[in-house]
Amino acid sequence: MKIRTRKIGAILIGVAILIVVGYSIFKIISGREVGFQEVIVIGTLLMMFFSALTWGTKEQKDGILQEEELGQRIIEKSSKISYFILLFFILAAVAADQFINHTVNIFLLAVLGLAIILLPFVEFVVAKKYQ
Repeated sequence: MKIRTRKIGAILIGVAILIVVGYSIFKIISGREVGFQEVIVIGTLLMMFFSALTWGTKEQKDGILQEEELGQRIIEKSSKISYFILLFFILAAVAADQFINHTVNIFLLAVLGLAIILLPFVEFVVAKKYQ
């Protein structure tokens, strides 16, 4: 049985995720604050983990390549779905902030406004490129 490089990478990244999550849980239990670094590291490692599971390599011919037409369609479709999911979460955060604190965080509201106009603006810019 030959283990592919991407599977080895996914396993190593998975172990790193477990270590960082375990450390973060330890910090919470011991009463210390989980900071920006832990959140960013967990997010980055999860991004790398799913990328390693999703995309194949040209050398090993073990999956879909990002450069292929199918890979481009997957990226395009998943990007748009991700945009709408993120937009929903930002909207939910603004609503939750309003409900809990009875005030609106201006920075969160600005991010929501930017998120709402971002997709149409980028589509406009890309369409102008092709006209």
